[in-house]
Amino acid sequence: MEAYFLDFANLLLRWLHVIAAVAWIGESIYFVMLDNGLRPPKAAEDQRKGVFGEMWAVHGGGFYHNQKYASAPEKLPEDLHWSFWKAYTTWLSGFGLFVLLYMANPGFYLVNPGSDWAWAANLSGWQANVVALLFLLSGWVIYNEMCKRISPNMERDGLLSLAVAVMMVGVAYLSTQIFAGRAAFLLTGAVMATAMSANVFFWIIPGQRRMVKAMKAGETPNPIDGKRGKQRSVHNTYFTLPVVLLMLSNHYSFTYTHELSWVIMSLFIFAGALIRQFFVLMHAGHLKPAYPAAGVALILVAVWVGAPTAGNATAAATASTEAASVEEAPADTEVVAQGGALEEVHAIITERCVSCHAQNPEHAGFSAAPAGVILDTPEQMLRQVDQIKQVVASGYMPLGNITQMTDEERAKIADWSP
Repeated sequence: MEAYFLDFANLLLRWLHVIAAVAWIGESIYFVMLDNGLRPPKAAEDQRKGVFGEMWAVHGGGFYHNQKYASAPEKLPEDLHWSFWKAYTTWLSGFGLFVLLYMANPGFYLVNPGSDWAWAANLSGWQANVVALLFLLSGWVIYNEMCKRISPNMERDGLLSLAVAVMMVGVAYLSTQIFAGRAAFLLTGAVMATAMSANVFFWIIPGQRRMVKAMKAGETPNPIDGKRGKQRSVHNTYFTLPVVLLMLSNHYSFTYTHELSWVIMSLFIFAGALIRQFFVLMHAGHLKPAYPAAGVALILVAVWVGAPTAGNATAAATASTEAASVEEAPADTEVVAQGGALEEVHAIITERCVSCHAQNPEHAGFSAAPAGVILDTPEQMLRQVDQIKQVVASGYMPLGNITQMTDEERAKIADWSP
């Protein structure tokens, strides 16, 4: 029952996380679109009032007239709309999920026993938790210091963007060396998501509060607050699509089990940023198809890098998701015809995998088979052949090698041809 209630908590927390993220990202994309779609005001009265730009829009059967002030308007309403709780709720619910799913069982999900770095491969559970938290914190600290030192007055944002891109490649590489594959992708996305929420909490909202306070006092707001808020908002919008992809990646083992997973991850991050750039420019009235074309090109490179070689144990088409549905198993007569090889492989699967991947899992952490993959019988195993061979040969399964599958057993499964 405990595992069942944990799964239900996971479902509800994940639902909250998705709701908050959709609301935050949607609002963020809307305001970027609005900001880039502004045109100089045509009415002399609006120009006199300090209107910087305006946009007319039609939606849902009504017409909208949005205006942006470059300086303080003559009167600031009391019911001013603020945008921050969606950002905070997204991060808090995401961190809650990380604690519930990963930090509650770090030896299973975080530790990377196959790491080339001995200290990472030999981390205990609590040590892996501490390293993961330090990883998130240091990602924000380094990013924030780069912003403050490279472009303190927003005069070198181009150089800063390049530095942030290099930083993310470094984060991708380090995460795959320190943590298990799925956790590495998640934590890289979490570094960006943490920076996004922290930008709102530490810079965007405090700067806006200072501006509102000055305006209400009849003073001129410090323009640096507006510029800095805009800088961090721009960073957030380019982080958005890569973060969404990395949060979805845990369903696709071919991404995080590859030996060059950090390269695949980096390519997807840049592809997401390029695709986002297309929409940013489009809202400003500039169609630049070269950006999405470049993004697609990077995705194709990632596909090429991650493609299985002739000696690999799997076919790329069937490794796309851990929960992929497959064709029906062969008839019983065909199963019998497999002979001892099938029995030998299934004996290994039974000993090393079925404690979790069963109709009624014995492992205390699962109330149902992970990803719906059940391996109780040879027939059920044959429905997942390529999937099993891929995740076993790559070392991803069993998670954290908790059942201590040997290299000889992995080789037998990888070389098995049903």
